[in-house]
Amino acid sequence: VQLQASGGGSVQSGGSLILSCVISGFTSDDYAIGWFRQAAGKEREGVSCIATSDGATYYADSVKGRFTISRDSAKKTVYLQMDSLKPEDTAVYYCSIWIYWGQGTLVTVSS
Repeated sequence: VQLQASGGGSVQSGGSLILSCVISGFTSDDYAIGWFRQAAGKEREGVSCIATSDGATYYADSVKGRFTISRDSAKKTVYLQMDSLKPEDTAVYYCSIWIYWGQGTLVTVSS
């Protein structure tokens, strides 16, 4: 199983980024995939997740209303649209299914 995250970069406060996570080698069609982030010196935290069975989504309070998770089942890709970015969103973002983790993509938001 491989999860390939991409889309990170540097933006100014208020800007937007779209993260992508391409999934390969995972045979189940019924799973939940999550985005997590870890800022320097802090613990990893959950940001958002989506269930493939019914499309149910979850957002951490800190990103609710600013981030949107979605998926393209044909492309086996999950996206995280991040709008109105704040400096406190600066972190390495990871996608994960069950015990599998992507390599992370760095998001830096400057004030």
